[in-house]
Amino acid sequence: MASRESLFIGIDVSKQTLDVAFGADPHAPRETIPSTDEGVQLLVTRLQRLQPTLIVLEATGGLERMVFAQLLQAGLPTARVQPRRVRALAHAEGRQAKTDRLDARLLARFAERVRPPHHQATDEQRASLRDLLVRREQVIQMRTAEINRLTAAAPNLRPGIQQHIDWLDQEIRALEQERDNEAERTDEVRRKRELRESVPGIGAITALNLLLRLPELGTINRKEAAAVVGVAPYANQSGAQHKPRHISGGRRDGRSVLYMATLAATRRRLVRRAFDQRLCQAGKPRKVAIVAAMRKLLTILGAILRQQKPWDPAVHTSAP
Repeated sequence: MASRESLFIGIDVSKQTLDVAFGADPHAPRETIPSTDEGVQLLVTRLQRLQPTLIVLEATGGLERMVFAQLLQAGLPTARVQPRRVRALAHAEGRQAKTDRLDARLLARFAERVRPPHHQATDEQRASLRDLLVRREQVIQMRTAEINRLTAAAPNLRPGIQQHIDWLDQEIRALEQERDNEAERTDEVRRKRELRESVPGIGAITALNLLLRLPELGTINRKEAAAVVGVAPYANQSGAQHKPRHISGGRRDGRSVLYMATLAATRRRLVRRAFDQRLCQAGKPRKVAIVAAMRKLLTILGAILRQQKPWDPAVHTSAP
């Protein structure tokens, strides 16, 4: 097994089991552990004794949540990474097969070669907040569907539908209260939310969504932030061809939140309409102007979070 100074762990999570590679070396031990409370606790205790350099899990749509939370609570250096990043390493190594054991070893190699930054305990709080926001949106969609049904329902069915709508209203209020309580649980999350909310046009929900979808803001430069969101312009040239630059990649959910925040900020004249109009008058498509405004707001948010100072119109209102 690798020494404590260079021990990288890969954990592939499935519904029933955890496949664990105790090292990136092909000959390092690997085990399959039941994905139960007892199994996870035994694994955490063992990893605490081993003191690994880094543990990497693949984001699997929520199956990894329990393991991830317990590893963070135990103070173990843990990173949760997107599957496509790990698959890219597999393709680079010429490995096309997919088995659980290959994945666990691959995750350990990814930890060793890429060394993604490990998460903090507040990341699990963000995950809890994200769950609450997603659930609220789901309940709102159910309520909207019921309201639409109510108008066309037979008279004998309307009382039951209305009763369900009333219950959904209560559920939304309960989720919002739980969300607010969770957001106030730690000073760090509360402060980050308040800084985002200080920007005109950004309300409580948008501020939380920005915190959850784009937690890196304030710790990376504006070019990196634009690439993370997927609003960085990339050249599209080949030989004598010079096509318009385009945006590519990035986080779709973060980009959607930033788009809505930009529309609100534009209405408040934060990202000045003249900036938008100047691009349109130069013959740029409307979408290009909106993306440019998104980058501008991203820069402003990054500066506010980096300086740890709330919105100041004398400082942050920018001319075109």
